[in-house]
Amino acid sequence: MNEIRTIVSDIKKGNIKPIYFLMGDEPYYIDKISDFIEENVLEEAEKGFNQQVMYGRDVAIEDIVGAAKRYPMMAERQVLIVKEAQDLSRTIEKLLSYAENPQPTTVLVINYKYKKLDKRKKLHKAISKTGLLYESKKLYENQVADWIRRVLSGKKYQIEPKAALMLVEFLGTDLSKIANELDKLMLILPKESIINDHHIEENIGISKDYNNFELRKAVGEKNITKANRIINYFAENPKNNPLVMTISLLNSFFTQLLLFHGLQDKSKNSVAKSLKVNPYFVDEYFSAARNYPMRKVAQNIAFLRDADVKSKGVGANQSNKDVLKELLFKIFH
Repeated sequence: MNEIRTIVSDIKKGNIKPIYFLMGDEPYYIDKISDFIEENVLEEAEKGFNQQVMYGRDVAIEDIVGAAKRYPMMAERQVLIVKEAQDLSRTIEKLLSYAENPQPTTVLVINYKYKKLDKRKKLHKAISKTGLLYESKKLYENQVADWIRRVLSGKKYQIEPKAALMLVEFLGTDLSKIANELDKLMLILPKESIINDHHIEENIGISKDYNNFELRKAVGEKNITKANRIINYFAENPKNNPLVMTISLLNSFFTQLLLFHGLQDKSKNSVAKSLKVNPYFVDEYFSAARNYPMRKVAQNIAFLRDADVKSKGVGANQSNKDVLKELLFKIFH
């Protein structure tokens, strides 16, 4: 995010590059930078003649270069934005001659999503020299909750750890989807609000009581009644509660529990750091460790691998509900 701030700050100061090559696996920041340039580099009166959007599937590199070499009309510069430029990946190296000597009055923005330039090739080196290369990297799942907290903090909101992780569980690592849901919440809730699981349930439709984190907690506590109540709910709402996600989360939990058993320093902060979990959830591992000694944890991980295979239809013809019920029976006994 610091790199984004620097790019935006430079543009605001008038330090504008002739080429912005925005690439990588996370489209959210590519769109953010591209949209900022589209909205802010030119005055509204200048955009009609001097701002153009092209799409990779509809044009060739030669079309882009031809448009980029034009001079602006009654303005200091023109802006040319190429969206979905990854569709030009087979011919993108043809941009080299322009990248080596770009038109100084053109701001060329290339949105190259889900791909990146080869650092060993001349195009990468040329753009690094004359323009700006930005790689937008996908966040790991364990980084997304922190990202949610930072985004909300910048807009004068806070969020409880459980609420953030409910969003990650439900929406995955798609930052655009998460940002859309956060925008909805911020429209409803006043600034300085602390977003909690009730807000998530009421406004986004994720159950605060019947989700994988509550199941994980019930399993850790060996609360058989609560765990069965949750998996029955999952069976009735399979689209919102895919079995593969449930097995994956439980597998992560028991893998972390195995690490917990091996820790010499079991202070709360040390556990949180070693397991890469929010301190809010550390007590669950102390509780689960009392219920599941190391040998049982290892056994449960084997059960989870077996359930994962069965959930994919290999070696068994069971419903998802039956796979999960059998799995929980084995874990608890």
